[in-house]
Amino acid sequence: MNSKFPLWAGGLGGVLLLLNRLFTTELTNSQSRSDVLGVLLCSLLILIGLLWQQIKPKSPDAVVLEGVQAMEIYEDLSDQLKLELAWSSHLLLTNTVTKTIVIYYQDVILLRRGILPEKTEFKIGPIVERVLQTARPVYLVSLGLYPGRFEFTYLPANTQGVICQPIGEKGVMILGSNVPRSYTKQDENWIAAIAEKINNSLGNDPSF
Repeated sequence: MNSKFPLWAGGLGGVLLLLNRLFTTELTNSQSRSDVLGVLLCSLLILIGLLWQQIKPKSPDAVVLEGVQAMEIYEDLSDQLKLELAWSSHLLLTNTVTKTIVIYYQDVILLRRGILPEKTEFKIGPIVERVLQTARPVYLVSLGLYPGRFEFTYLPANTQGVICQPIGEKGVMILGSNVPRSYTKQDENWIAAIAEKINNSLGNDPSF
């Protein structure tokens, strides 16, 4: 339902009541009582409309990430693994708010894709280290609010949100977005499923 509908209905009802009163030549007691009820009803609708406007959450603002579009993939992977990583990252970049992806596995950067900063050095920080140790994801809903944001130097400097998704017990997939508080629970579940698929493929490929 349109959140402004109560405002429109209340305003229209008030105008009609006023016109009805102006064109009434003889006012009866029953009409007076009806007018009072009508005014109360219109006032209530307008109040509800105003409350809906106040409690409606404002969507967070997106930013233009600092960096350039690029894709880097580990050359020693098999063609099958390269294809899977390319396809998985494409799905995440086109179907979620993800703008940057870094996949780290067994001390190797397998993939960097999306909007990438000039700095390419990857160094594990406390947050990623915790993900590797616990094999549990970490979602930083608004990166600027966390002291640990300084470890993500391999992401665009103005990245808004980050998900660190474990890849089994040996790797992590780091996703950066340009909008804070933007990943839904469905997104998180889907990211976890893709990470599990990547982990299975890496574990079953003899070339890695």
